[in-house]
Amino acid sequence: YNFPPFSTGEARPLRGTSRREIGHGNLAQRALKVMIPEETPYTIRVVSDILESNGSSSMATVCAGTMALMDAGIQMKKPVSGIAMGLITDKESGKWTVLSDILGDEDHLGDMDFKVTGTAEGITACQMDIKIQGLTMDIMEKALMQARDGRMHILGEMLKTIDKPNADVKPHAPKLVMMEIPKDFIGAVIGPGGKIIQQMQKDTDTVITIEEKGEIGHIEISGTDREKINAAVAQINEITFVPVIGEVYKGKVVKVMEFGAFIQLAKGTEGLLHISEIAWERTEKVPYKEGDEVEVKFMGYDDRKKMRLSRKVLLPKPPKPEKKEDKTNDK
Repeated sequence: YNFPPFSTGEARPLRGTSRREIGHGNLAQRALKVMIPEETPYTIRVVSDILESNGSSSMATVCAGTMALMDAGIQMKKPVSGIAMGLITDKESGKWTVLSDILGDEDHLGDMDFKVTGTAEGITACQMDIKIQGLTMDIMEKALMQARDGRMHILGEMLKTIDKPNADVKPHAPKLVMMEIPKDFIGAVIGPGGKIIQQMQKDTDTVITIEEKGEIGHIEISGTDREKINAAVAQINEITFVPVIGEVYKGKVVKVMEFGAFIQLAKGTEGLLHISEIAWERTEKVPYKEGDEVEVKFMGYDDRKKMRLSRKVLLPKPPKPEKKEDKTNDK
C-alpha cells in the first residue's frame, strides 16, 4: 500500500514508509488473506498505488485487490468489498447520524472512522478510530447494518466487471503444481541416478522437485507452459498408477491373442481382458486390434496376481430367455 503525497495534492519529499501506510496495508491484507485458499502454492504480492484520495483509500485497496486477485487467477473463496463508515454526534441533544463512504472532510470533522470489509456472507476485517468516549449498542448496530448495505452495493458493482476468478494464471506467469505420491514410488519417479526425472524435466521444460515427508512424497512441478506441466503430471501419474478394484479405466489394446486382449491402463501396467469378459453373448473372435481404446472395469487380481479386467459388466445385461411351457395333454 503506497500513499504518495501527490495523491492528496501535497508537494513534499518521498520518504520511508509511514505508519499510516503500514497500518492500511495490514488492514487490506487481513481483509483478503482469509479468502485465499490455504493450498494456493504461490507467493502473492498485491501492490496498491494510491494516485488520488478523498475518501477511504484502504477500502478502495480491498475492492481493487479482490478484482486484481481474481483476474490473476487466484481462486478466491468469495469476493471481498469494503466501506468506511462515519459518525456525526451532537453532545447537547444526543442526536447522531451514521455516514456511509465518508469523504476526507467527513473523516476530519466527524467522530468516527469505522472501516468494514467482508463478503456477502460476513465480515473479514474491521478497524475503528473514534474521537469520542465510546459508542452505544444502537450506534454500533446501525453502523454495521448500514455498512453491510454499502458493501453489498459496492460488491454488486465489482461483480459486473469480474464475477469469478479466472480459471488459470496469466499465460506468461510462472505456474506451479503440487502433488503427492506414496513414499514407495519416489525411487521409481527419480529413476537410477536421476535418469527418469531428468529426462522428464528435459522433455516437458519444467523443474521438478521431490521431498520426502513421512510416508508421503511431495512433488512440485514448475514451468511457464500449462500443457507441458500437465504432461509432466501425466507422466508421474503413469509411473505411480495403482488400479482400484471396481474403478473404470480407459486403456489401450497392446496385444491381441485368441483367448483375449492385453489392455494397457498406464505405462508398465497391463491386464488381460479375457474373451469371455468382452460381451455377455458368446464371443468367437476378439473384436479389437492393437491401438484401440477400450473402457474396462478392474475386477481385481487372480491367483497368479495378474490383473482381471471386464468389459461386459459395463454393458447392459440381456434378459434371460423365457422358459417354454411343457404343453402335455392331460390324460
